[in-house]
Amino acid sequence: MLYNEVLEHIKGNYYKLKSTSIVSKDIRTKSRLRENIEAIGVAIILALFIRTFIVQAFKIPSGSMKETLQIGDHILVNKFIYGVKLPYLQFTLIPLKNPQRGDIVVFEFPEDKDKDFIKRVVGVAGDVVEVRNKQVWVNGALQQGSFIVNSDPHVFPGNLQPRDNFGPTTVPEHSLFVMGDNRDHSYDSRYWGFVDLKAVKGKAFIIYWSWDKDNFGVRWGRLGNILK
Repeated sequence: MLYNEVLEHIKGNYYKLKSTSIVSKDIRTKSRLRENIEAIGVAIILALFIRTFIVQAFKIPSGSMKETLQIGDHILVNKFIYGVKLPYLQFTLIPLKNPQRGDIVVFEFPEDKDKDFIKRVVGVAGDVVEVRNKQVWVNGALQQGSFIVNSDPHVFPGNLQPRDNFGPTTVPEHSLFVMGDNRDHSYDSRYWGFVDLKAVKGKAFIIYWSWDKDNFGVRWGRLGNILK
């Protein structure tokens, strides 16, 4: 009798310990799962915060900024440099500074808000911009730079199209006049007007990746290039 009672007692304790072990293991599994979900959630929130307010990646789809930017270049854009903006509202919460002449900026295309364009700032508010036979003048001063590309020898009169002869025009308040570096193959302010400062998303500052689809290879020499 005593032996049987002891045996039953031992069996009872064994199953109780086993049951407790299973419960503890289940709790630990749920705890790890919860920790992983929380870590993923924090990472997603952090990534969205960085993309919205600090830096965002863009890919160059066209040749309007050649040779500065090639088709297939992947760039990073500083979204903080011109101030902290509330997404979708185009409201600057913390203003820092406005784009300057020579900055390469990404902005919402005025004719289609769903598209992002990238161009170089040529004129800021109050500037008088004029194009004479492909040469750009701002406030009466000729604008020059090694980044400017004119590949078409033909010069069109202003009454035919504004590519080679345009203006003079004064940049209004809170606006920018922008052009592509590839001047003969850029759809820019000469055609559709000014960029509202509220539409500016940030300043392009570095190429972090570049893919040449024609030759199916990486342009290693462009990686890490600082944009000027």
